[in-house]
Amino acid sequence: MNPIQAYKVLGLSSGSSLDGINASIITTDGVDVFEFGKTFDIPYDDNLHEGLRHMHHHFACMNDDEKTRLENALTEFHIGAAREIMLDYEDISLIGFGGHIICHRPAEHILYQIGDGQKLADALKVKVVGKFRNADILAGGQGAPLAAIYHAALAQQEEKPVVFADIGGLSAITFIGQNGELTAFDAGPGNAAINEWVNKHGNMHMDYNGRLGITGKINEDVLASMMKHKFLAKLPPKAADNQTFADKLEHLEGLSLEDGAATATAFVTEAIAASIRNFIPLTPKKIIVCGGGAKNPTILRFLRQRIKEAPVCTAEECGFNSMGIEAQAFAYLAVRRLQQMPTSYPFTTGAVQEVIGGEVFEPRG
Repeated sequence: MNPIQAYKVLGLSSGSSLDGINASIITTDGVDVFEFGKTFDIPYDDNLHEGLRHMHHHFACMNDDEKTRLENALTEFHIGAAREIMLDYEDISLIGFGGHIICHRPAEHILYQIGDGQKLADALKVKVVGKFRNADILAGGQGAPLAAIYHAALAQQEEKPVVFADIGGLSAITFIGQNGELTAFDAGPGNAAINEWVNKHGNMHMDYNGRLGITGKINEDVLASMMKHKFLAKLPPKAADNQTFADKLEHLEGLSLEDGAATATAFVTEAIAASIRNFIPLTPKKIIVCGGGAKNPTILRFLRQRIKEAPVCTAEECGFNSMGIEAQAFAYLAVRRLQQMPTSYPFTTGAVQEVIGGEVFEPRG
């Protein structure tokens, strides 16, 4: 049997927190990661940011031409970012393209995702793997979370059991047990909940460095009401979307900008803490926080106040890159797709069987 092949891969991730593209380079054979390259954070320009935000809120009212124009703009933005990176990394032989989720209703197995993988491959003259979630949904899965397999690869040298808390637009949990057993699920809201509040009431893209959240006061009554959301009591595997918690986020109305930011941040962290208490079978040795939430000192402070059973560490404190992990995960999954290895399992997404997900786009011309 021929050994499986290692690739130098560029992973591209465009999260629902709407802050921009995360791009990261790794060398992997889909099992082990042999080298971590650089990670790049490329913020959207204002027009693309507002276009995506509008599409998230008004998707049902948009006509096909509007949707196509925005998909083309998003794809061109990815092409420009990848082209700049590849000027210095000409040996990249594969791209893992996460695309951008606009509408995801996991309970109904519905997904609308934008980003043209074929156009990306043609423009960059590199093979692209994208649309990772489609096969999982066809197999009865919820299409998320997908990074759990990559978290397990990162945790090979970690003392187990260990938990990854991935705080992006939403928050997701990955549990890796002492013998490598794996459980993954969406835990609750993430940065998108905080971003939406400060955008609406402070005309800001995000709560930079958690400054509003730390100066505000948590409204404990509002938080208790928000924590009664039925999703939080649902057994894993489970996945959410940005609209899952919209009704509870309305409870923030009437609070000051700072108090609303503090209470939204507390909602994010309390949902994670409750998920670990309720759905993780063993007390972890540590909790590794990754994603954009790892860069928010207020999120980290609130997590450490709420979780006493295990130390809460950032990915950087464990030798990883918080912002790069999701993009790295798509790079890793792209190689697994080419090697015909599973990219999701019943215990990560609820699919009826293990799934080899991803569509391969060969460059034309």
